[in-house]
Amino acid sequence: MTSLMVIVPEIAVHYCGAERNLVSLWTVRVLEVHQLMDMRQHFAPVIEHADGQIEVQLGGLHPGSADPAYRARRSAIASLALRWRAGQPLPDIAYDQREESVWREVSRAIEPLHQRLACREFLAGQARLGLPTERIPQLAEVSAMLAPLTGFRYVPAAGVVPLREFYEALAAGCFHSTQYVRHHSVPLYTPEPDVIHEVIGHGNCLASDRFAALYRAAGAAARRVQTDAALEFVSRVFWFSLEFGVLTEAGQLKVYGAGILSSYGELGAFHTMEIRPLDLVAMGATDYDITVYQPVLYGAQSFEQVEDGIGGFFDGCDDDSVLALTHGARTHGKVLA
Repeated sequence: MTSLMVIVPEIAVHYCGAERNLVSLWTVRVLEVHQLMDMRQHFAPVIEHADGQIEVQLGGLHPGSADPAYRARRSAIASLALRWRAGQPLPDIAYDQREESVWREVSRAIEPLHQRLACREFLAGQARLGLPTERIPQLAEVSAMLAPLTGFRYVPAAGVVPLREFYEALAAGCFHSTQYVRHHSVPLYTPEPDVIHEVIGHGNCLASDRFAALYRAAGAAARRVQTDAALEFVSRVFWFSLEFGVLTEAGQLKVYGAGILSSYGELGAFHTMEIRPLDLVAMGATDYDITVYQPVLYGAQSFEQVEDGIGGFFDGCDDDSVLALTHGARTHGKVLA
């Protein structure tokens, strides 16, 4: 298969953030041609043109790619995030009836699944936060709700955020969030994180003291490591835990990862995936694709094991310890204590 040296959005970059320096959003990678073509269909880079106009470029397989009104809406919301500066009020989005309807449909469909499949700590955070189900809350509103609970707050995001910027912000209790809504034609699906994922998935977690401590620990780990390789390792452990982690409660498989908890489809399918025991080496070395259901998940024996194993890694990791893990200083496949 022919390979090309191309500039593409880095998969490992968290897909929600604002940054004017577009060069920092891209990385040169050697890809097979078929991989490149497939990626172009899903990623939605945010471009600032010479005349100052902001454009979100939706790939051909994106549900909204053939909808000019939706493309314009995405670009307008991205513009607000790009123009926002720290210290300013968070942008308010005047959501229309169609967008509000998507929020209501997802909220109503996903709530019964949460009650049956979410871990206890997520449900405790959900009850504590009390998100509205009939309308989309503004980021400023959710931030005001989180502040007295765990001190977390949101900042607006237009598109991708460089790994270090996204994760280091967590240490300060700051979460980058998009504000757009997925396309109305497929309300229960999105190929990229939208405000539903950011608020229903992560927001409910951030209302829990125990979850919030894990998020902050991940941020502190990102601040501590210096090499790109170590930061990438930290981000992958985060991905396979706080985004796509599962655990066992009372003998049943439950979800604690925000990526699954905000996805109607994955909540219905996660139990059919390959569930492996927690393994830092494997989690930190495994590639992932944000556009598909995750075929391999890592399961903890309890939320306490998440705190001890994943949280302990975040609390103590540095460049040397990550390098040791990467080089197999620890037996690959050993279950975390």
